[in-house]
Formats: sequence, C-alpha cells, structure tokens
Amino acid sequence: MLYWWSKFVLLGPLLRLFFRPSIEGLEHVPERGGAILASNHLAVADSFFLPLLVPRRITFLAKREYFTQPGLVGWFKKIFFTGVGQVPIDRSGGSAAQAAMDTAVRLLREDKLLGIYPEGTRSPDGRLYKGKTGVARMTLEAGVPVIPVAMIGTDRVNPIGSRIWRPRKVRIKIGAPLDFSRYAGMAGDRFIERSMTDEIMYALMELSGQTYVDLYAASVKERAAAAEQAPAEPPAPDEGGDGRDASRVPGTRAG
Repeated sequence: MLYWWSKFVLLGPLLRLFFRPSIEGLEHVPERGGAILASNHLAVADSFFLPLLVPRRITFLAKREYFTQPGLVGWFKKIFFTGVGQVPIDRSGGSAAQAAMDTAVRLLREDKLLGIYPEGTRSPDGRLYKGKTGVARMTLEAGVPVIPVAMIGTDRVNPIGSRIWRPRKVRIKIGAPLDFSRYAGMAGDRFIERSMTDEIMYALMELSGQTYVDLYAASVKERAAAAEQAPAEPPAPDEGGDGRDASRVPGTRAG
C-alpha cells in the first residue's frame, strides 16, 4: 500500500509539480510478465522518478545499508524503502552476490518488473560507465527481455552530496526491448555475458547521449578517493586487465 500511496498521494504530486518529469517510450514496457528495466544511474533521485512515471510497480534491488542504519532515522528509512518496493541485498561479494542474483531471478520468474543499474553505482561525473555482467546473468537465467532506460536531468536535481533537491526538468527515455533469447541456456559463459552487457550499455549510451567510459564507476570512485589521500600516486590501470582504451564504445550486438 505504501508504494501506491507514495506514488499518488505523498510524493508523486510534489515531484510532478516541482520537476515536471516527462517520459517517452512507455509502449515498450510490457503490461505483464517479468522484465528488466536497465537504467543509467545519475542520482538517488532516479529510483523515485522512474517508478513515478511507469504504470507498473517496479522492484529495485537496493544495498543492504539502506535497511540497517541504527536509530529512529534508520527505522524510518527501512520502513520507507520496504514500502516502496526496494529489496535489500548484500553487495559484499562471494556468496552474498549469489544470493542477490538468486533473489533477482526469483522476482523475475514471479513476473515482477525489476529495476537494475548495470553500472552498479551512481556515475561520479555524469558519464556512462562500464556495465557489470550481473544483468546479463539475470536475463539468461530468468529468460526475460531487457528494456533500456535513460534518466536525463536527475543529476541536476540531485547532485552528488546534495541534501536538498533542486527544481530542474527531468526526462526519461525508454528504448525498445533487447531480446537475448538466442543465448538461452548459455548463462555462465563469460564471453556471452560480457557481450550482452556491452550491448545493453550501447543502447543506454544512444538513449542518454552520455559519453561512454570503459571503466567501472566503482573503480573510478576508489581511485579518486585514493588520490585525495595521496595526490602524488599515479592512477592504477583498469582492473579488467584487457588493455582496452577507456573511451572505447561498447559493442552494438552480443556475439
């Protein structure tokens, strides 16, 4: 109930009034059945505006820290994020990562519409970063389409570190579904999953107009933090170890 109450009564009317959000391509979102909405990630505000404008309920996988903060504020956050359809996951790696994957696949097989940010974290500078292959694994294991979504303007509404949102125009562009059924039964093939992820990121690049960077956003953030502590240290090479240029455009098709 809190999801719909927030959408139509508590938050939705205010968001529409102050930010005048618009959406294109709603016809690409299926009325029923499991599907993945794969979106770029510019700000925390993304997870508010996308559910606001998509008629179907969207379930997001959210980091566990949103649900475990101590104190009264933490309790309110837990109630809020649970109520608006966020599912907590442990992102610490190993068995936790597999548990998150299992949760996502279960939700998709239950015909849920799942919101995913393939970059894994917010963009540190407004550019589009390399996608993590978890989205491809979910797609193959659940057998669902991937629908690319471009959030535009949310980084101006909710800049990194800001406490108060600014009244700016927000746009959402939804692209045609990407059908990967030709790779059914190939979950676990790292080459296929990497190629699929690059295809998804290429679609996001075209929709959003962002500059693509062939590095993981989390790694860029870590290097920036390390540089602040030791500014004389040279930047480390991309942990992918594939020697590709950071400005490489992701592949247009898997395979």
